[in-house]
Amino acid sequence: MKRGGARRTTANVKVGSRTLVISNENKVLWPGEGYTKGDLIRYYRSVAEYILPHLKDRPLTLQRYPDGIDGPSFFEKNAPRFLPEWIETIDLANREGERSRTSFILCNDEATLAYVANLAAIVLHVWTSRAGAIDTPDFIFFDLDPNDGCTLATLAKTALALRDVLAEIGLASLVKSSGGSGLHLAIPLRLDYSYEIARGFAEVVAREVHRRRPETTTLQRVPAKRTFGSVYLDYVQVGRGKTMVAPFSVRARAGAPVSMPLDWAEIETMSRKRATETEGEFTRFTLKNAVRLLGERGDFWGRRHWKPQRLEPAVAKARKTWPA
Repeated sequence: MKRGGARRTTANVKVGSRTLVISNENKVLWPGEGYTKGDLIRYYRSVAEYILPHLKDRPLTLQRYPDGIDGPSFFEKNAPRFLPEWIETIDLANREGERSRTSFILCNDEATLAYVANLAAIVLHVWTSRAGAIDTPDFIFFDLDPNDGCTLATLAKTALALRDVLAEIGLASLVKSSGGSGLHLAIPLRLDYSYEIARGFAEVVAREVHRRRPETTTLQRVPAKRTFGSVYLDYVQVGRGKTMVAPFSVRARAGAPVSMPLDWAEIETMSRKRATETEGEFTRFTLKNAVRLLGERGDFWGRRHWKPQRLEPAVAKARKTWPA
């Protein structure tokens, strides 16, 4: 033990058929609340039945905080060299035609989920495609990112406008909190489309929403050039290697908020609130209460709601009804 340092501990934990060595589980990751790495591991294990369907076979990028949320952090795409042989991985070229490759973890079971949590991987980022169809996304993802001065009502109305634009052309969408200050919206897809097609469609949709709400939305990628109080309609996250924070992922923020699937009725309620900022609305979903809330609310991104859709009918309707 180093002089003045805390004693490092290890414990063997049985997870399914695997035995994991959990290290230093009393390490505090959230100083303000006193939440520890052990709390993080227990949380991810408790939501395994909900989060694993969204992680399964998707290349995973870890956002690790070995010294807690106030310390240095780093993104880790390449699986650690000491990874147990029973954890599944997928090797992918970093760019088309390149020899260099990255070995991504595939988080396909509770033991792997507990293992990555033990690495102090607080935030879990996933691709929008899965192994076996790696160049074919199974959903389109929009990140609604509020700029300085954006109210909760403006954010919610933007999400509702995006939902309604999609509904006009026959597409259903799902929404969740980012775990931070914004919202994520997804369109489940059938496995029929390349990333290029999906991104092209997402751009058309985003431009239509901006055409209808030019004063409160922006497509400007440079933050300093965005309109004060507006919502950035980020569709450029649709692409090979682009990631989304997984549903039920914890975020490295005070209070340990969780990215939580939402009901559209909740967004409609938010659109009538007078909150001058957005983050406070979403911090009510946390590492400590998410499991209980899921039991009460249900999973709005679960199998019953996640229905893959075709784009061709939507494109045909958009061509007939939207300006060229």
